[in-house]
Amino acid sequence: QRPGRELSGAVGALCRALPPRARPAPDTLRRAKFDRPQASLDFWRLLYTLLKQIHRDKWTDSDATDNQIWFVKSAMWYHGYGRPEFYRLPSDGSAGSRELLLAFSWLLHRLSLLEQLLARNRVKTGDEIFVCMCEDDLHNIQKGITERAPEYGLEDRVDIRYLQWLNGRRRFQWRSLHAQQQEHFKLLHKIHLFTSGSHVDPVLGHFSVTETDLVRQPENYEQLLQLLESETMQLEAFLEWKQLEPVYWKWMETVLDDMAEEGNMCESQDAPVETSVLPKVTSCCLWADGLTGQIDRLSRDLMTLRDQLQKLVTHRKAAWCEKVKAREKELQEEFSATARKIQENVELKLLDLTHLCALKKNKMHGSHRLVFRSEHPASKLGFGRAVSKEPASAVSATEVIRELQMREASLERELKQLQEECRHRLDEIAEGLDGVICISP
Repeated sequence: QRPGRELSGAVGALCRALPPRARPAPDTLRRAKFDRPQASLDFWRLLYTLLKQIHRDKWTDSDATDNQIWFVKSAMWYHGYGRPEFYRLPSDGSAGSRELLLAFSWLLHRLSLLEQLLARNRVKTGDEIFVCMCEDDLHNIQKGITERAPEYGLEDRVDIRYLQWLNGRRRFQWRSLHAQQQEHFKLLHKIHLFTSGSHVDPVLGHFSVTETDLVRQPENYEQLLQLLESETMQLEAFLEWKQLEPVYWKWMETVLDDMAEEGNMCESQDAPVETSVLPKVTSCCLWADGLTGQIDRLSRDLMTLRDQLQKLVTHRKAAWCEKVKAREKELQEEFSATARKIQENVELKLLDLTHLCALKKNKMHGSHRLVFRSEHPASKLGFGRAVSKEPASAVSATEVIRELQMREASLERELKQLQEECRHRLDEIAEGLDGVICISP
């Protein structure tokens, strides 16, 4: 009975850690293990709600079932879920609860589902900014996009004018977003400046947007309190889930075992029964002597073909050995040139290494609260003491600007190097063109 109680606790904690509007009943997961059709629609709605929140899309309960299922399949394909049985499920949601349980567990592990949802749905103070200085993540994203990009033929080329229009539209939207961000920070600066010295915490010294709104509209206090209590319950359930998570994955192993057993049973039932339809050859057959002669001739022909194949293989091996030796010489030359380029790139990267090692934080990632810092904080604080130290998780704007300037300089050096390589490559191509004069810009 103890494993059963632990499993019930793990499933209950998992359900409570999910957002309230997407919170399923614990019995839904248990019914899905036995592939009950009653749990299919509940699981489709659960996946639809969770994926919509991850992708920050608007959703309503009035969406048709087939539209929800289509969105879930598209989103799962986008995230790389490759189980074909999932995409064969009917669009009316009448079956496949076990497959949906497997897909939900895959999302739970692959995307860190609970962590993402808790980060997106937490109560915001309105004074936060997202800072990401992780170059490795950007390179991995670019690499993944390059690996997944299909190779189009000539018939699939896009008009360059359409790409220019898209680029112009992107730049216009970027300028609009930048203008909105500037206006937002101006208003935020006014709030921090006018409320400076009013906060109980001397490290902050000013109100946040949420606290200022509560001062102006005290009736919103109850709503904020309910949101904070709900978030606290989710965090407590998440901590309980992290303790009981191994129990859930052991239970999922039993689900996979059940699916494998049912698959083997279906294969054994569908396998055709082999029957021997070959006639029995007896020594009294009239055509036995003729058949023996044909077998002897075929054997001699096969021996002849084997000898010819051996001679051909020997000749091909000698030819390949000569090609390999010639290719080795070419590769040695290419390797030396590549090694020189790598050495130059390493030298460029090492120029920034000294400064990067001196920083306290090599990588900054995540949300940080914006805190107003005045030149003379003691004059505006009403508590008789000045701000003595900054919070431990504070990020200085000067530090971020310095980091961005260094990265800009590094990218400019790499751009110049790539431009030189492209220029040399174009010169080599131009030398092979007769009657063409190329003038470099």
